[in-house]
Amino acid sequence: MKVIKGDKVIYKFTHEMEYRDKVKPNERFIVETNDCFFQQVQDEDMPMSKLDYDCLNPATGPIYVEGAEPGDILKVKIIDIEVEDKGVTMTFPNEGVLGDQATQTKVRILPIEDGHAIFHGIKIPISPMVGVIGVAPTKEDGEWPTATPWKHGGNMDTTDIKAGSTLYFPVHQEGALLALGDCHAIMGDGEICFTGLEIPGKVTLEVDLIKNKTIKWPLVETEDYIMVNASGDTVDDAIYEASSEAVNFLKNGLNFEWEDAYMLASLTMDLRISQVVDPKMTVRACIPKNVLSTEDLLKGIK
Repeated sequence: MKVIKGDKVIYKFTHEMEYRDKVKPNERFIVETNDCFFQQVQDEDMPMSKLDYDCLNPATGPIYVEGAEPGDILKVKIIDIEVEDKGVTMTFPNEGVLGDQATQTKVRILPIEDGHAIFHGIKIPISPMVGVIGVAPTKEDGEWPTATPWKHGGNMDTTDIKAGSTLYFPVHQEGALLALGDCHAIMGDGEICFTGLEIPGKVTLEVDLIKNKTIKWPLVETEDYIMVNASGDTVDDAIYEASSEAVNFLKNGLNFEWEDAYMLASLTMDLRISQVVDPKMTVRACIPKNVLSTEDLLKGIK
């Protein structure tokens, strides 16, 4: 199985990126990822003045997917996420939801034992996830730092981006140019303190293409839901974008009038906050698959 090493990374998603490796549709491969600090934090007493802020949020890649063309959808199945035996979490003044109340920088390095992160004696079951994953944005959308989510994906920090889930991205550039990083061993929805349990990982993926169909925002499919992941300057903006896209999927996938799709969404669809600490906020609109199957959603895309 091909292993794409974590030594070559990007710090921004652009339309014109130089790929570092190639994969084929239906090929299974492993991507080595770095934590969001590029493993710089190895000591709880490390002064933050020593942190190289130019090396934050590295994403391994980009990876060229053979046959991917603008106007396609890139399908990315997450087979497995293997993480190391310790991770880093921290807080800074003026960062996160309660940054105005944080008076000092504090770092905690947490061991992982028997599938649990240990925090002051509390055993927290881990659930590894990928924080940053995306493709080349449109030329019109410009450049996006890996710390920021948008229509290409990026730093969506969504807890459902984990083993067993499948992601769908709009392809805007030949080869799609997939890149990923910023794994977390555990994180709560919202990531209110600015970090999850940041950790290096090895992510096993399998990619495929859906030809001649496109989407506006990334989708995340789990066993029970198909989710629209949308971002905006505010949570309200992200909610509007995710809801609008999801209602249109219901309308087209079920051949409903828009108003009926809107009512159905209100009856069955959940809105969940992914993160509220990045330069743009991210919300997911979760459509139950017993209401709209992934197959019917994709069939309804014009």
